[in-house]
Amino acid sequence: MTNDDIRPAVAADVPAVRAVTDAAYQPYVARIGVRPVPMEADHAADVAAGKVFVTGRPVVGLVVVEARADHLFLDSIAVHPDAHGRGVGRRLLEWVEAHARACGLPEIRLYTNALMWENQKIYPRFGYEVVERRTEGPYDRLHYRKPLV
Repeated sequence: MTNDDIRPAVAADVPAVRAVTDAAYQPYVARIGVRPVPMEADHAADVAAGKVFVTGRPVVGLVVVEARADHLFLDSIAVHPDAHGRGVGRRLLEWVEAHARACGLPEIRLYTNALMWENQKIYPRFGYEVVERRTEGPYDRLHYRKPLV
């Protein structure tokens, strides 16, 4: 897989976006006690807004991003469990960084649930640093940023 294999999602991808998101986040439901926010997203609206980028045929991974005034917000990254260990997540994170740079944005921001321990190992390996821990409703979130120097 290369960055060229990551493309904007289209309306026909919405069922796959939903399926990959649900498969990726379902294991966390019992752990955190609520459905993670990406499982509740309006995937059709996000695709229509140009926020969703997918990889694989069939789709095995995706990111949801939004360019803001001073950063790129990485709203969600999801890799189908059947594709774990194949570098899909790494390629998606590399693509997010390249996309932020192409947009002329100086940093990437994201957050993850504090009970998603796996993410707390992954993001620092890619240069993300924790900047804040904040509880928002039922979610205990770690907020990360990655400056693009």
